[in-house]
Amino acid sequence: MPKSGTPFPSGASADAGAPPPARLPAPGRRAFLGMSLGAGAALALSACGGESTAGGAGGGGVLKWGWDLPTSWDPVTSSAGWDVHSLSLVYAGLTKLDEKGEAVPALARSWTYNGEGTVVTFTLRKNLKFSDGSPVDATAVKKSIERGRDYKKSLIAAQLIGVKTVTAVDEHTVELHLKEPDFQIPALLAGKTGMVVNPKAFEKNAARLATKPAGAGPYTLASYVENSKAVLRANPAYWDAGHITTQNFELYPLPEPSTVVASLKSGQYNVAQIPGSQVKAAKAAGLKVQVIPSMVVAVLDVHIGREPFTDPDVALALKYAVDREELLQTASFGYGQATRQPFPHGYAGHDEALDKLFPYDPGKARELLAKAGHADGLKITLSAQNGEGVPELIQAQLKKVGITAEIETIPADQSTQIVYIQRAKALYVDQFAGRDSAVQGFQVLFGKEGLMNPGRTVAPELEKALDAVRRTPLDDPKYPEVLQKATGIAVRTMPNVFLYTVPRILARSPKVSEIPSYTVVQRFEGVTVS
Repeated sequence: MPKSGTPFPSGASADAGAPPPARLPAPGRRAFLGMSLGAGAALALSACGGESTAGGAGGGGVLKWGWDLPTSWDPVTSSAGWDVHSLSLVYAGLTKLDEKGEAVPALARSWTYNGEGTVVTFTLRKNLKFSDGSPVDATAVKKSIERGRDYKKSLIAAQLIGVKTVTAVDEHTVELHLKEPDFQIPALLAGKTGMVVNPKAFEKNAARLATKPAGAGPYTLASYVENSKAVLRANPAYWDAGHITTQNFELYPLPEPSTVVASLKSGQYNVAQIPGSQVKAAKAAGLKVQVIPSMVVAVLDVHIGREPFTDPDVALALKYAVDREELLQTASFGYGQATRQPFPHGYAGHDEALDKLFPYDPGKARELLAKAGHADGLKITLSAQNGEGVPELIQAQLKKVGITAEIETIPADQSTQIVYIQRAKALYVDQFAGRDSAVQGFQVLFGKEGLMNPGRTVAPELEKALDAVRRTPLDDPKYPEVLQKATGIAVRTMPNVFLYTVPRILARSPKVSEIPSYTVVQRFEGVTVS
């Protein structure tokens, strides 16, 4: 329990690790979605959608996306939530998220809940096929979901723990029986957790999935060079193939900020993620720039099981010591918004009142440190994948309140193991982009088994609030209020220091048509390359 008058619980427990952050200032590697837009927006408890007959087989050019390659092509063992963007090219789920972040039909034509919210029934489209031609039927979906829940190496198992049984009622009907009422399932299954993997592949050689995906997505993987390049071809068997207008797709690692504009001009890429610092240069070079709102938020992960953050006052001091607006303007060139919470403006979980909490107040931070016995100053280690930029700014801000922070860099390929599995670092510069359901996001950030909760403690009142969220249908008018209550409890009781939101900034060649503004997972339906 937290000390009286302080917001953080003390002590720690155990858990597994989490995905690594992106190279700052690019977006983070965890994809958390959140929720439907606005108080009036909601996810229906049943939904319908027909097969597409529109679109065409055009797009003779090659779309070359400078973005990132997945840690694994197996969504069950992928160690970065950020992988959802690349994995969505080769896998499909029962549902997907539309441009507003709402769950809509994908492999499933429709779904319905029983009255108690304990059984959700999905009706599959007919004639679905995996990339190898085998059928995507109810039995395949059942096996895929059960593998995600039960496979000993699964990194999505915690998200499926509430699924008691999966039943293939008939060839096109799948029932999920839940341990407790949970109306978040259609949103949950729209991301990595719900990507349907071909059982023929994992029953024969599961390890091979790391480099050879076996899905039913819009593309198939033609060739792959680890850490270098993935070549993909449009999948004619995809359920919505009519809207995939770019037949040839290449995926590359995230470009270096200093060379990304030149790489776009040279044609190495024709679409790429760029930092805010390169927007002016990209426009001057004749490139088209799109700033797409996203769920990504820069954050400090605080391990309250490690000194000096075992004292709640020291952890709380951090929230007053950081100047979020300076970080936004300097590190992100003003693209985004300063924030104190995981949900951005316009989302059901965002509570405007929370933006008034923890104003930049060095005096308050010094008072809290003195109360904790550190009136003469404090030395800490600030860990990050890249020591430049945001870590240096935070280091300078902490110095003003008497905290001397030594910056320690952690190699990207070791950060998951060190920070989230071994939980060996007390303070880590990170970015968080959510999960496909709000509750899933809360679990990752704040749960006892939370990937981004190094201390592995959670306030009982937050657990109670999240249970209320699960039990509230997404089309219930009270849903935003219930979700915002949980957000408020999390922000006040957990040590995470949210800093600023990070939009997805894409620069593209004029030969590439406009990229759809999907808030959560980037999609490419309708995109053409001349």
